[in-house]
Amino acid sequence: MKKTVPQNTWVEHLKRIQADQDQRAFAELFAHFAPRVKAFLMKSGASPSMAEECTQEVMATLWHKAHLFDPSRASVATWIFTIARNKKIDALRKQRRPEPENLEWGPEAEPEAADILVLQQESQQLTQAMTALPSQQRELIEKAYFGDLSHSEIAAETGLPLGTIKSRLRLALSKLRQTMK
Repeated sequence: MKKTVPQNTWVEHLKRIQADQDQRAFAELFAHFAPRVKAFLMKSGASPSMAEECTQEVMATLWHKAHLFDPSRASVATWIFTIARNKKIDALRKQRRPEPENLEWGPEAEPEAADILVLQQESQQLTQAMTALPSQQRELIEKAYFGDLSHSEIAAETGLPLGTIKSRLRLALSKLRQTMK
């Protein structure tokens, strides 16, 4: 027969961990939730070793971040299983991240003189093309590409509608492409 523990007991345990770093309260939470978290992770497709590792990370997070738990937003179980789901997603992302093959260390090779000349000529051509644009389009291009602002940020800054920003940028880029050819 399963022993059920009232929800407010787990909340009290988390409060004790938060306030006093109560190891006994943590041990009880660990004993109850760790096997359930591991089973949950394995049922959702994690390997036994990944489930074990994620469970350990979940419980460590519970210990270190007990102060972030808000009983008005979720139950203890919901909070813990949300942390578990996020840890599993992080672990899967780490597995899928390719390792770089050839990392070049040290200073980069100096570019060839011909490449430098071509780059200078293209820069001059771009400067001339930019000055030929109407001021409204030129300002938007400068904000988007030189100011590194998103379209939404430009809209907020200028007060122009987002559609207008996008249309003007599209038109300006088209003119720049034609001029640069």
